[in-house]
Amino acid sequence: MAAPSPSLQREQQHAADIIRLLTLYRPLLDAYVIDFFVEGLWAQLPPPWQAALATAAPQQLAGLLGGRGGAGATWPLSLLAFAAAARALAFPRGQSGGGSPRPPCQSARLHPLLRRHVKPKKQHEIRRLGKLLQRLSQATSCDRVVDVGAGQGHLSRFLAFGLGLSVTAVEGDGRLAGMAERFDRELLRELGKRGVLGNEGPPQCCQTPTRRPPPPLTPRGPRHVAGRLDPGAPWGEFLLPPHPPGPGPAARNPLGGPGGAEGGQRVLVTGLHACGDLSPALLRHFARSPAVAAIASVACCYMKLSTPPQPPGCPPGYPLSSWVATLPGHELSYRAREAACHALEEYAGRLRRQSCSLRAHCYRAILETLIRAAHPGMKHPGVQTVKKAHALSFPQYARLGLPRVGLDPATIPLETEAVGAMLEQQHKVVAFFSLTLLLAPLVETLILLDRLLYLREQGFQCALVPLFNPRFSPRNLVLVAARTPLGTVLAGLHEDSSDDEDAGGAEPPSS
Repeated sequence: MAAPSPSLQREQQHAADIIRLLTLYRPLLDAYVIDFFVEGLWAQLPPPWQAALATAAPQQLAGLLGGRGGAGATWPLSLLAFAAAARALAFPRGQSGGGSPRPPCQSARLHPLLRRHVKPKKQHEIRRLGKLLQRLSQATSCDRVVDVGAGQGHLSRFLAFGLGLSVTAVEGDGRLAGMAERFDRELLRELGKRGVLGNEGPPQCCQTPTRRPPPPLTPRGPRHVAGRLDPGAPWGEFLLPPHPPGPGPAARNPLGGPGGAEGGQRVLVTGLHACGDLSPALLRHFARSPAVAAIASVACCYMKLSTPPQPPGCPPGYPLSSWVATLPGHELSYRAREAACHALEEYAGRLRRQSCSLRAHCYRAILETLIRAAHPGMKHPGVQTVKKAHALSFPQYARLGLPRVGLDPATIPLETEAVGAMLEQQHKVVAFFSLTLLLAPLVETLILLDRLLYLREQGFQCALVPLFNPRFSPRNLVLVAARTPLGTVLAGLHEDSSDDEDAGGAEPPSS
């Protein structure tokens, strides 16, 4: 048996190092900030950390998250070592730090008709992922794309109308698939009115003397299929009925019969923010289906991943690789996987701005204390988000939140000395939550590294690329895999980003 390649050995060691660090700080990783007062989480931190964090300004906490220390901060060496190790082991995510947390305006590199119904964040994502898929199409000589979990069809629309690819969009929610078809018809009507080659040019806020207009659209739209992916079925038979079921006949597989791809041709598969187990299911389909030439997967909602034990015939969403599954301590709790979905860059921005929204965690932690005092058996009830909580006083917030868990605010004292004492510790709650966020990119890295190793173990070409700007697209890492070398595909990504006014400044891929 051949020895593992140096790159595989490095990635295996990387996973082992992450698990070792997460094991050391598992109490912090698994802690819920809403239990801050109930479980005395502050007292569980090392005393030197408590002393430093208790006096740290929000901007200094932002510096700790971003690796710049924070002006005037004196951190214990053990805390600095923890933060440095967490940052060193996490995959690079591209630009972070200053700048606007949201795109400044509509994407000037996207045709005006493709910007309709699409928020700037999604415009940025579909353009960047679309250009990557275009490169994959050229490298594999395959122009057929299956977009799984297509939602309202924004990515599929760009791939088909904007890039001229042959696209099948698969969506498990029949209502979203119907909406996507309606948006396609709207676009086709507009093309008919102004001619296929019509072009409105970039939006006014993005115009510059040297800006090239987006290319014209093609008249060929995507084909939409309402159906869900069966992770255990062969690729040519993967389709389940949509949810909720549609009024028409059962959906047919977009790839035709057992011969694999439609017309016997190969396909590219993509999933933009494919939720939970959908991302690993796509990777499994790629690994065992020669008809799938390549895949570009952007994950989402890690807390929805299934973990062992699973029923027979239902492999878990994590871990995927044989290597990670054998490492002691590889298990990730629901809380750890939920933490991996947080937006570290966005929170660091709130710290730098000293945003009033920072008090929301303290409010919820106090509310949890009051709920437990009234009903000791009621733990972590679903209060859900209280709109503009930061603009409310705590009593106002509590009067909105308590009825959501079946409690009468009139029966619970809301303006006591104890509540006032907890409100004075808001800065400690913020500091504790900032510490947990240092581990969030590390958990995401482990989950994605596990997927990379799964593909490596089977001999595939693959890489992780920070494709989107993390300041406004936190799940910005795309896993790319193909049955052919990826060098040409990945080598040009940086040039693409420099030509993109809303690019994330993508760093070289981890391959």
